[in-house]
Parts: sequence; C-alpha cells; structure tokens
Amino acid sequence: MPEIETARLRLRHFTLEDFNDLFGLYTDADVMRYLSPRTREQTEASLCKHIQHWQNHNFGMWAVMHKNSGKMIGRCGLGFLENTPEVELGYVLNKSYWNRGLGTEASIATLNYGFWEVGLNRIVAIAHPENIASVRVIQKIGMKYEKDAHFYNTDVVYYAVTLDLWQQSGHK
Repeated sequence: MPEIETARLRLRHFTLEDFNDLFGLYTDADVMRYLSPRTREQTEASLCKHIQHWQNHNFGMWAVMHKNSGKMIGRCGLGFLENTPEVELGYVLNKSYWNRGLGTEASIATLNYGFWEVGLNRIVAIAHPENIASVRVIQKIGMKYEKDAHFYNTDVVYYAVTLDLWQQSGHK
C-alpha cells in the first residue's frame, strides 16, 4: 500500500496499533472543537473504517507521522463526502503541531495522490465557517469557495479544486 513522504512528514496507512494515538487526538476538546469528539468505541470503529476504506477504494485516510519526532501527529486523506459520490479532503492534527504549515504540507501531498495516483478529476473540502485555521489551509492549497452547505449535521463552507486548476497552479 502506498506511503508518501514530504519534507517533514510521512503519510502511512493506519494499523490497529494506532488506536491510542488516534483516541488521544479524538478526545482533545481543542482539536475536536469543530468536529465530534469520539468515544473509545467510535474511535475503534473509525480506525477500522480508515483501514477498510483503503482496501475498498485505493484511497483513504493516512496516519500523519512527524519525521523528526517519529510520532503520529494526526490524520489526513481522502474519503467520500457524506451521502455523495464526491471525494473529500480531510485532516486533523495534534494541537502542539498547529501553525507550522504541516496541515498544508499533508493536504498538498494528499491532493497530488488523489489526482495523479487515483485519477480523480475533482476533490472537495468542507469546514465549519468559524474554523479559520482549516479554511486558511483549504484556501492556501488552491481550493476555491463554491457555496455554503450542510453536511455532518452542521453548516459548512464548501470548497473544491479540479484537476485542471490543480495542474494550472503548478502542482505535480
């Protein structure tokens, strides 16, 4: 199964051994402020879903590993947007790694994988409108605002990027 290395990160597939790191992430109130905190059972189900998604679709969520520390610091990858056939970029990082450009770095690597390896023509991303940091990452990677929407039981801003736009912006 594919892995990706960037300057500071290694994106690898989740294993069942990642449960404690993922649970720590999913129970941090600051990290999950705009998402839903998860119980042990929900985290276990989420971890199994991440593993299964790769087996079924050849894309999914990666465990984001910080190369210098060797620690799992979050997740980033692609999945299906709730009740649609659209493919969505998603990411969550440990708060001690915020404001370093790591979300942007992982997201660019993920979009490259989606376009060049999976062969997608369009990738979307959504964020809670008040989640300024997440919206900033989405904009920084070249996604364009399309509309306000409602997914996962909350109002969100909806962005997208096409393969053509991605190529025009110089990504390879």
